[in-house]
Amino acid sequence: MGDYILSCCSTADLSKEDFEKRDIHYISNSYEIDGIRYIDDLGESVTYPEFYQAIREGAVTKTSHIETKEYVEYFEGFLKEGKDILHISLSSGLSETVNHAYEARNQIDKKYPDRTIYIVDSMAASSGYGLIMETLADKRDQGAGIKELYRWIIENRMNMNHILFSTDITTYLRGGKLSKRSTILSDMMDYCQLLYMNYLGELVAKGRVRGKKNAYNAIVDKAVEVAGTDYDGKVFISNSDCLEDAKNVASMLKERLPKINGDISIKNIGNTIGSHSGPGTVAIYLWGATRVS
Repeated sequence: MGDYILSCCSTADLSKEDFEKRDIHYISNSYEIDGIRYIDDLGESVTYPEFYQAIREGAVTKTSHIETKEYVEYFEGFLKEGKDILHISLSSGLSETVNHAYEARNQIDKKYPDRTIYIVDSMAASSGYGLIMETLADKRDQGAGIKELYRWIIENRMNMNHILFSTDITTYLRGGKLSKRSTILSDMMDYCQLLYMNYLGELVAKGRVRGKKNAYNAIVDKAVEVAGTDYDGKVFISNSDCLEDAKNVASMLKERLPKINGDISIKNIGNTIGSHSGPGTVAIYLWGATRVS
């Protein structure tokens, strides 16, 4: 649509249908299961249940950054068509991939002097990142130009809240994606770790509750706190192979925030992000209070 394209990484954890319906382009990350590399094709090659079951059975999962040369090839496909690009990247607090996007832009800028590539660090991940893309697509469809969207996301990205719990912190710890600011407490049976995304775009674990029902209440309470009871925006909830938990949280949140825009959309935590979360995570994403130091 228009003379520019919206772009992100597969780690926005939208479905293929979501990407196509909203005309959002994406570049795929990659991950490994026991040393075998896979392209993140949104659960087609390795389904989400298969992936998380492999982790439960002891598989070792890893991820790798999108390389600069991959970005060059990806960006040039649009530039050759005469399109400008607004590319929103996975949080720099979790990955260096945004730096590779900058490097790619620097390599090809002079080759396409009439075109512009805007790159933004989302400071977000998974379906929080996805909700950012959904919101940008809404604004684009309402007539916003690329510069307007660029300025808007720079000003508002810190208002995207990520509120999570996990029944098993093991994969988070092994993957090294938790901030050093984290307080890890869930080393006992039946405890759920509470997590959030901080102002640096890092995932922070602080606090625990006993049992999943208390975890539901904790993240719903926090979501209401940061958004306010009159919240009328969209809400995404994601899960790593624990759909019933996600549905329960969605039902509770809908009661507390009755003015939500449409239905709460439940997403899967994809295999790239899931390589570091493992199974058993439920996350709420919504606009609200600004993340601050």
